[in-house]
Amino acid sequence: MGTTAFPRTVRRLQAEHLFTEGSLREAQALRYRVFSSEYGAHLQGADSKLDRDDFDSHCSHIGVRDLDSGELVATTRLLDCLAAKRLGNFYSENEFSLRGLAELDAPILEIGRTCVHPAYRNGATISVLWGELAEVLNQGGYRYLMGCASIPMRDGGIQAQAIMQRLRERYLCTELLHASPKNPLPPLELPENVIAQVPALLKAYMRLGAKICGEPCWDPEFQTADVFILLKRDELCPRYAKHFKAAI
Repeated sequence: MGTTAFPRTVRRLQAEHLFTEGSLREAQALRYRVFSSEYGAHLQGADSKLDRDDFDSHCSHIGVRDLDSGELVATTRLLDCLAAKRLGNFYSENEFSLRGLAELDAPILEIGRTCVHPAYRNGATISVLWGELAEVLNQGGYRYLMGCASIPMRDGGIQAQAIMQRLRERYLCTELLHASPKNPLPPLELPENVIAQVPALLKAYMRLGAKICGEPCWDPEFQTADVFILLKRDELCPRYAKHFKAAI
């Protein structure tokens, strides 16, 4: 007796710029839910169940919305190099000393606070988000994308150390920029055969062609090991460059 085949539901996802106060709150609420539940982060806006900080008002924010439910399901924030200059630093500089940053001498965009709703962690969602990021890169003429990708530290650092053993072999590059963590991870000896799953976002950056620029920083507020990544726009991996459309 045959089984009945049901049509697969295709989600209608759309990228958008989060210009309004209400849409920014949606992004902050999504960030809070993801970071507090998955990382056990101690966030400034815990009383209101929002993840917010002083950088939010200086950043542009983009997101992905499910048009059927109306829910915001992914978000990231972007800090322009001119805005960072007015602020006095990029967000990443709170965690890393970035040797070589001034010598890059090209427009830089910093990406941060990226998160995706657990039910939407698939290629379609990140592709929509990447596509909108591509438009921003293209319109602003940015040559470099940089930022931090997080690894949970709830296990005391075993996952982070195991992942770094793999990343150092293939993705470490300090020629353009050397990121020195202001709060290095505690020493932890691991056998070389210990393996751990690379978080989806960090994996996505590596697939795009990003490099890590040094050792991770321990962020006790978010309970994560933050890895600094740098992506040179003209070195995007051809397989994934389609996500960036005209930006390449």
